[in-house]
Order: sequence, then C-alpha cells, then structure tokens
Amino acid sequence: MTTDTSSQTGNIAAHLPRMAALNPDNLAVSVQLPGGSTGSHEYTTYTLKELDDASDRIAHGLDRIGISRGVRTVLMVKPSLDFFAMTFALFKVGAVPVFVDPGMGIKNLKTCLAEAEPAAFIGIPKAHVARKLFGWGKPTVKTLVTVGRKLFWGGYTLDGITLKESKAYPPIQPKPDETAAILFTSGSTGIPKGAVYTHEVFNAQVDILREDYKITPDEKDLATFPLFALFGPALGMAAIIPDMDASKPADSNPQHIIDAIHDNDATNFFASPALIELVGQHGIANGVTFPTLKRVISAGAPANNPSLERFCKLLPEGVQIFPSYGATEALPVAFIGTDEQLGDTVEATEQGAGVCVGRTVHGVEASIIKITDDPIPLWENALHCAPGEIGEITVTGPVVTKSYYNRDESTRLAKIVHPEQDITYHRMGDVGYFDEQGRLWMCGRKTHRVVTEDGTLFTIPVERIFNTHPAVKRTALVGVEKGGITIPTLCVEKEANTGGLDDDALTAALLEIAKQHDTTRPIQNFMFHGGFPVDVRHNAKIFREQLAEWAKDKFS
Repeated sequence: MTTDTSSQTGNIAAHLPRMAALNPDNLAVSVQLPGGSTGSHEYTTYTLKELDDASDRIAHGLDRIGISRGVRTVLMVKPSLDFFAMTFALFKVGAVPVFVDPGMGIKNLKTCLAEAEPAAFIGIPKAHVARKLFGWGKPTVKTLVTVGRKLFWGGYTLDGITLKESKAYPPIQPKPDETAAILFTSGSTGIPKGAVYTHEVFNAQVDILREDYKITPDEKDLATFPLFALFGPALGMAAIIPDMDASKPADSNPQHIIDAIHDNDATNFFASPALIELVGQHGIANGVTFPTLKRVISAGAPANNPSLERFCKLLPEGVQIFPSYGATEALPVAFIGTDEQLGDTVEATEQGAGVCVGRTVHGVEASIIKITDDPIPLWENALHCAPGEIGEITVTGPVVTKSYYNRDESTRLAKIVHPEQDITYHRMGDVGYFDEQGRLWMCGRKTHRVVTEDGTLFTIPVERIFNTHPAVKRTALVGVEKGGITIPTLCVEKEANTGGLDDDALTAALLEIAKQHDTTRPIQNFMFHGGFPVDVRHNAKIFREQLAEWAKDKFS
C-alpha cells in the first residue's frame, strides 16, 4: 500500500489523480443499491482510477458546453457514482458548484438559488421538473445538464457530454482566494446562507482529517452526509454510501447502515446524533457489533450522553466516538473522544456546565468574546471575556470561510476582520467558555438565550439537567413573552415509556429537579410536546423558534 501524507495546496480535485496514481485499484466509492435484504445487498463501485477517469471524461464535456472556470453551477444529484464523478469534474474545470439542501423548503431553495446567480444547473430529472415548476434560477441559468433521462426542458444529458474514451483533464490551478464552491447552510439556526469556500479551505479540511483524526488512505468511510463523503477519495479513503435519504437520517433503516458497514468492512462512520441514536438502539436490541470500525465521527449537534454510551457498546475495545464541533462556515473547529467526554465531563454536563466539545484542531484558534447581537467590524483584545465567563465563541484559522455569497449584511454580522493582519474571525453564533484545562464548552446558540429580569439562561446547561430524568427524551428552553415579561419555559418531549408517570406527575418531578440547581431554579413552567421540529440536514438541531411560537400560542 502506497500512501501520501504530504500537505497539499491548489485545486482540491488534484488529490484524486494523485491518489489514483498511487493506488489505482483501491476502492473509491461503493453505493448500496435499494431493494436488498439483510446480508444480501448489491453495490455499484468505482476504484480510484475509475473515478478519476470518469471525472476527467465529464470535465472535458463540461468544458465543451461552457461550464468552465468560475461558472456557478447548481448540482442536484443524489448520492451516487455520478454525484462523485460530477463533483470532481466541476472542481477540475474550476467551475463553482452550488450545494443546497433540498429539504430546506421550496421558498428557501428559490431564494438561495436566486442569490447564488447560477449560470448552469445539473440535476436528476426530478430536480429539473422542480426547477421548471418553481422557477429556480430562471433569471440566470443558461446551461442545463440532466443526469438521467431528459424530457421537455432541453439542454444536455450527462451521457451526451461525457467523452467515450479516457483522456486526462489536468485540474486548473486556482488563485489563493478563488471561489471553489458555495455551500448553503441548512437554515436550522437562521436563514440559509451561502458560505464561500476556497480550495485552500477544502485542502485545510483534508489536512485536519488526516492529521487530527488519523485517517489513512487504506480506510473505508460509511458516509451519511454526501458532501463530506467527497473528502474520502481526496484522502484515498473509500466512501461507502448506504441506501438512505441523507436529508432524513432519523427515518433511515438502521439495518441498511449496519449492513453497509459490515459488507464493506468500514473503518470510519460519519453520523449525525440522530443516526447514533437510531443505529445504537437497533444494534443493542439485535446484538450488533462493529469489529472493523476504528472511529466514529459525530457532527451536526451535540449528541446526548446516553446515546453515546449505548453506541460505544457496539464498538471494539479502545475505539471511540468523536463528537465534533463546527459549522458550515468553519469545519471542523474542535473535537473530543468519548473516553474523555463520558469519563471526565458527563457529570459536569448533567449538573449544568454545558457540553464539552474538546480542544481545537490544529491551525484553529478559538476565543470567547462578550455577547452582543451587533456587528463587530474590527478585532480588538478588549472583546475577550474573563476566564470562565460565558461568551460568544469565535474562531479563526485555515478552515474559516471569509464571507457569504451575496449576503453582505450576514457577512457583516458573522465576521470580524483583524485591523492589521489578513485574518478573519467567524462568530459561531454559539455561546460557551474555556475550562482550566483549555477545553471548550458549548452552552447553546446565542439567539436562543432567554433573557429575564433576573438574568440570562442558556439552553444547553438548563436542558441537560432536566434531560437526566428517565421519562424525558429531550427538552428545549424557550422564552415566552406575556405582559411585557419573559417567562422561561421548558418544552418537554417525553420518552415512549414514561414509567407510568402522567403529565402532572412528571411536571412535579421536573419542578423538584429545578429546585436543586441555581441554573434551573427560575423555571416553573413546563409544556409537553409530541415531537420536536428539527433540522433537515442532521435531524438533530431543535427549531426552538418554532417551539417558542407554539408555547406562546399555548399560553394564550
């Protein structure tokens, strides 16, 4: 096995031909086909050389029809061999792929695509039908490519533009700040915004995955978030794509995930907290183990401790889950292993300390600054909070994006520029603090803090205290305005089995818990909700704004 561990610069797609030259026959992508039963799934695959050749042949076709350097191109293709080949082809020609979550809603999709001003649209037939029906990109899109059967909308097909013979396409060499892609946030914590990625940011992410997570080219990644599955081939690591709807991980068939890990001897599993919970529950109930896994990476929102403890029982001795902290605009920022999280921080979390997200990855510097909702144009040391004080988390480093596309006001609110150096700080929108060991603790979203006459309450410290009750699945702190006063209110989602407790008895129990902590003592109002609304990307971030409106209506 030949490996390449040198730090790379330039076009992110250049990793693929490099890895293909080193290990041409290594698996690059394996896609689980629908319809299989336990232990008898079929897969369609590419080796590294096959993926590199396919992306070259597509790149020549894209160049020929005018999808070339700097052309913003919407890509709406399901996780598949075509998705991987097309994405690397777009990077090779220097086009700017625009990635959006289809689950963000029709209105948000139209707004996001209007802001991105794409000149080209590549999608499956279903995406083109929706584009025509809802007018996505209508003012600017000139070039259409259909991955599959083309119907009434015109343009080209992927098969029609792809060269039939192999012919290398050298990736363009980008300028340092040249846009590589526009990645839209899911909108789970506000309006979806297009983060501008450069090739330098992508390359920095590859380096961190290699160095901090110790990922090597001989590995296989069970990837449940399509965009970040692309890092696999760039690292020489195979990407295994299970049969699931990536926008609804909580609704996945856990057996498909388990089979994909077992069938492909996966060594890495990238999963949202919703999947950690789903697969963990199913695995424990059915005696499942994962002997080939070397690590599990969880991202999207903080996973709860019981869920992590449960899943760890499925792993070989010494193998950990690594809950990772970051955002579309800055990823990754920090991570922690479950040995440390469950062994050293869990008690503090359940006593209201927040969630420990660990230490920052190499090259990333985090700071805690005083909380404000106003823009901060220039960085100054006076922004820093006192040690141990809860403030807003800001980060700087090679994985930090510098702007949003066509969103100057959002950029102004989220970015701080150093007055003398070429440094951009991203305001994560989360609040937290550093402990005495230099570990970062997260206490929730800044916009979700509940400000009352008696002080400020932060979501995670409050919620994790109440979540310790066995009849509680999860909770969400919101503020309800009544008579000019903000009433801190806890929305409660119960476990299916409450142990025989009715709502009145559970409310009494939660009131007793509230009395035991300074953090929770102000909370006297509890409301039971049948199922929290969550984000479309990871099914883990709670839409507290919607719950606040629901609670307000219940008050009326």
